[in-house]
Amino acid sequence: MAKKNFYVVWNGVKPGVYSNWNEAKAQVEGYEGAIYKSFLNEKEAQKAFNDSPWLYVGKNAEKKKKVPIQNIPDIIKDSLSVDAACSGNPGMLEYRGVYVKTGEQIFHQGPFEMGTNNIGEFLAIVHGLALLKQKNFNIPIYSDSVNAIKWVKEKKCKTKLERLPENTSLFYMIERAEKWLRENTYTTQIIKWKTDEWGEIPADFGRK
Repeated sequence: MAKKNFYVVWNGVKPGVYSNWNEAKAQVEGYEGAIYKSFLNEKEAQKAFNDSPWLYVGKNAEKKKKVPIQNIPDIIKDSLSVDAACSGNPGMLEYRGVYVKTGEQIFHQGPFEMGTNNIGEFLAIVHGLALLKQKNFNIPIYSDSVNAIKWVKEKKCKTKLERLPENTSLFYMIERAEKWLRENTYTTQIIKWKTDEWGEIPADFGRK
């Protein structure tokens, strides 16, 4: 029986995992900036699709090869990781929180029109803080955004993004987040995720 490969399309007409080359080829042929790769089985392909493509393709793929989080002693496994993804700058924005130990998605918000990645990172941290306080969970939050961590500490989303009719709902969320920071105290530790050492944060959308 012929060996059957699976194909991951990270950047193409319709990103996803494909079980035959003709379907995958239709997503990437003629598509500027297409990113794709074949894998030996579906499990590896699905895992790769949820990771950053740069862990698998390009000249730095081996150097950036992902080490399993469970094998990195410096990472606090009982923790929440948060991240955002934005298609364009500004563009369609979404953010989420993922439990580090299991990779389970705890929350997801978006997409929102005309947002920026920094705004999403800020909202993700505040969402995590509010949720952990509500549930009375004393675990840290990991974020890979220096700006967002700084904004949270200053209780202000210092974006330069223009407020437009398309992103009114997003600015409403920013105002709610800032209000929560002003009116609440928390003991949750916010820790910078060391991407260079540990690879992409578990909450990463894998679209870089």
